[in-house]
Amino acid sequence: MSTTWYECKIKYRKTDETGGQKITTEPYLVDALSYTEAESRITEEMSAYISEEFKITNIKVANYAEIHPFENCDRWFKSKISLLAYDEESGKERKSSMYFLVQANDVREAFDNTLGIMKTTMGEYTIPAISESPIMDVFPYFSGEEEDLEKIEKFNALKASKPEIEVEAEDTMEFAVEAETVS
Repeated sequence: MSTTWYECKIKYRKTDETGGQKITTEPYLVDALSYTEAESRITEEMSAYISEEFKITNIKVANYAEIHPFENCDRWFKSKISLLAYDEESGKERKSSMYFLVQANDVREAFDNTLGIMKTTMGEYTIPAISESPIMDVFPYFSGEEEDLEKIEKFNALKASKPEIEVEAEDTMEFAVEAETVS
């Protein structure tokens, strides 16, 4: 099953170090099945962190192939991975790129973590870019803990649910069809 990540921008009033308040907009990532569910999930997740009002200003599908959290890391980095493949028909080398979101404390650690993720890859690849991402936090559907059983059941119920399709009722009324007379 492929995971769809949605980047949700949240606008709220934040208290800074001096005690003053300023309005800020921060992006968060949430795993969801649709835009509607992404809105619902980010509202639920952010309600636990923000006691005042907040506004969801944007929701869009994020272009991350994989998300890799690491222990004791506080920032997220976007790693661009270019996979190299040889096209036998044209005789040329082809590149296809994908993006990983990797948690690390600095760019060097993000590079090392990306190398660690890619070490089991059989094909050739390069890492042309790593940059710090503005993503503040990531909320996956499952964290792997036992308390997620409810979420798994909810997910399976959503996945199994299909929209009801109305069956057209048969028209049992008969109408007399008058034969046209040809003159």
